[in-house]
Amino acid sequence: MKRFTASAMESGKPSLLKNFLVRLLLFGVLIFGVRFAYVVTVTGESCTVGNFCFFSLPENLSFVMSGAGGGASAVVASDAVPSSSAAGSLRRDLYTSKDWIKAANFYSSIFQDLISHGYLSPESKSLCVETPKGQDVFALKEIGVLDSVGIFKKASKPLVISGEAHRMPFKDNTFDFIFSGGGRLDKSPRPLDFASEIVRTLKPEGYAVVHIGAKDTYSFNSFLGLFNCCNLLTIRDIEGYDSSMPYIREMVLKKEYVFLSHGIQKPHGDSGNNKCSVPGYKQYLVRKAEPLIKEEPLKPWITLKRNMQNVKYLPSMADISFKNRYVYVDVGARSYGSSIGSWFKKQYPKQNKTFQVYAIEADKTFHEEYEKKKKQVTLLPFAAWVKNETLSFEINRDPGDKVTDKGRGMGRIQPGKGKIQQVNSKGGFDGEVDKIQGFDFANWLKNTVTEKDFVVMKMDVEGTEFDLIPRLFETGAICLIDEIFLECHYNRWQRCCPGQRSEKYEKTYGQCLELFTELRQGGVLVHQWW
Repeated sequence: MKRFTASAMESGKPSLLKNFLVRLLLFGVLIFGVRFAYVVTVTGESCTVGNFCFFSLPENLSFVMSGAGGGASAVVASDAVPSSSAAGSLRRDLYTSKDWIKAANFYSSIFQDLISHGYLSPESKSLCVETPKGQDVFALKEIGVLDSVGIFKKASKPLVISGEAHRMPFKDNTFDFIFSGGGRLDKSPRPLDFASEIVRTLKPEGYAVVHIGAKDTYSFNSFLGLFNCCNLLTIRDIEGYDSSMPYIREMVLKKEYVFLSHGIQKPHGDSGNNKCSVPGYKQYLVRKAEPLIKEEPLKPWITLKRNMQNVKYLPSMADISFKNRYVYVDVGARSYGSSIGSWFKKQYPKQNKTFQVYAIEADKTFHEEYEKKKKQVTLLPFAAWVKNETLSFEINRDPGDKVTDKGRGMGRIQPGKGKIQQVNSKGGFDGEVDKIQGFDFANWLKNTVTEKDFVVMKMDVEGTEFDLIPRLFETGAICLIDEIFLECHYNRWQRCCPGQRSEKYEKTYGQCLELFTELRQGGVLVHQWW
């Protein structure tokens, strides 16, 4: 019996030792796994946090996902800060996701190509703007551009810190290379500020690379207008990596300075000359516009109104995304519902942009209505004119109409007259003339908008267009207007009296047609309006 017991005990010793060693090994593996997970997914940095680490890890630790393609890494561990365990787990899941790796691969190939052309180097201090997940930052680090960081309104450390594109938390001339991918400039509500901050923080002779979705020459030139102190070096069209942006236009820009004597940066092409030439890309849009009505219509009130259905609006032909502001100027606005409320607000294609609206209306009858709309419309209670001076406006009417409201129907300018009654050839009452303050419309326009703004204008000024349009050309203000809806006034046939023409206007339909033709030949997108 003793022999049996002793033998059993002897045979059990190796089993107990084996079990102990297995448990010890498993415990060691567990400790190592916990430490490893803490370092990689929680701290996101090298093994120097606290006293938990058993050995040091290199600062730029990365892991490559097998089967994901060359350079498809899952996590970077430089420039990080500690975070919660939950956040670390989310980051790990993000970095190993198929979409994240696909994007990182895409940006890696983009940056390697830029290195091969000399626009980027491993020594470049680099910034990625408006990058929510940091795949582009990771790609830079993965190919050896270690001094790289991204900014987004919500940080995603270790790759992305908190910052906004229109107000970057960096000093002037900080970076050698700045990248904006994903069409983020297209989507920005403040594209000029976005571009200005890129230029400000980029070093002289530094490179900016922007991926946009520019689809036409208008949007392309609008984009270039945001970067006045940069030269465009190259353009190429490439395929995107997902369905949200299947086609991408890559623009490579190099920063250059031009200074005035007092140290203010001067945009390229600003010669100080009032004259301007309309660029070719705007002339291309003019060629796509609806044809002008060559023959004088017998019933203009019907023909011209129907023609409104044929109008090809500029935003229906081009992308207007890369503009600083969006402005509508209604010259001779009359009531709010006359054109602003009934047409522009409801029918003009705005591409989801918010327009600042100016109503220029001298008739005091309508001013109270605009007072109620002051949050929507800025009223200029004056008459658009070629200079600043006191004017007299005729309050007139069509033949056969009765004068029921002396405040309505302000029409032709009557310079040098006070408030007097007008008498027609038959001795009847035709209206009265009222003193109004006129202002230099072209000068106001040049002080209110810039070439970086998108400006739409409607003009209904009872014949004064023959004074205002030449003045716009003379001052160069015409180049600030992207689209004009012009009602031209001439001695048209009357509805009331068949065979009779209006005596209110001296110009003929032929002269109106010449005005429209000259505008279009000058590259101005103008439409015959009613």
